[in-house]
Amino acid sequence: MEVVIVPDAAAGGELIADALAQLLRRKPDALLGVATGSTPLPVYQALAAKVRSGAVDTTRARIAQLDEYVGLPADHPESYRSVLRREVLDQLGIGMDAFLGPDGAAEDVRAACEAYDRALAEAGGVDLQILGIGTDGHIGFNEPCSSLVSRTRIKTLTEQTRVDNARFFDGDLTQVPHHVITQGIGTILEARHLVLLATGEGKADAVAATVEGPVAAVCPASALQLHGHATVVVDEAAASKLKLAEYFRHTYVNKPDWQGI
Repeated sequence: MEVVIVPDAAAGGELIADALAQLLRRKPDALLGVATGSTPLPVYQALAAKVRSGAVDTTRARIAQLDEYVGLPADHPESYRSVLRREVLDQLGIGMDAFLGPDGAAEDVRAACEAYDRALAEAGGVDLQILGIGTDGHIGFNEPCSSLVSRTRIKTLTEQTRVDNARFFDGDLTQVPHHVITQGIGTILEARHLVLLATGEGKADAVAATVEGPVAAVCPASALQLHGHATVVVDEAAASKLKLAEYFRHTYVNKPDWQGI
């Protein structure tokens, strides 16, 4: 696992956007795994700026979804499919025909989960998966004590998560779904490159547990230690609990320029 400490969220977004651009130059039809939330927005904004400047071509790129609410129509403004269309696909000039995501409105949710895992495999697998992390170490909606080999499946949202997300539903908690479909940890680990971005002091404990703690289901993100190409990008605040911070700074500054992340 490589840890890169950057000054702030904008610098982290630019670094990851550079990696995405390099990937797309090598493989124009790469399958990019994306996450929702505020943390990865600097990545998408930096990549969109490169598209507008002509520095990278995304017309053949494909996008894969990490998770989705259960029971919301695909065209609901707060479905994660709709959010990603606004924040990622539209900004990058990618059409919905290049989008892969689970069917949160399916009558048979279990079958929809299995179908999504098959679709990812048939598409050749995710080339680079962007991840955020929760304060408790969750990735996707794989909460603490999720199986480290779990597949795409339905998960029940905690009440606090529903309360937190009510702001997207006009503050009406009754409109917030109780369940989501999420890629499992085992599914996530099948991506060729995992890039986790964390910013802010509130993520410092989770980052330390992910990077320097034991591999344990109580911190789902610690499973990244088992991946052959995992990169953790953190700002100074999120890196503040890392015991090996100076080592991580030294190794990154002195790595060969051609190596990338």
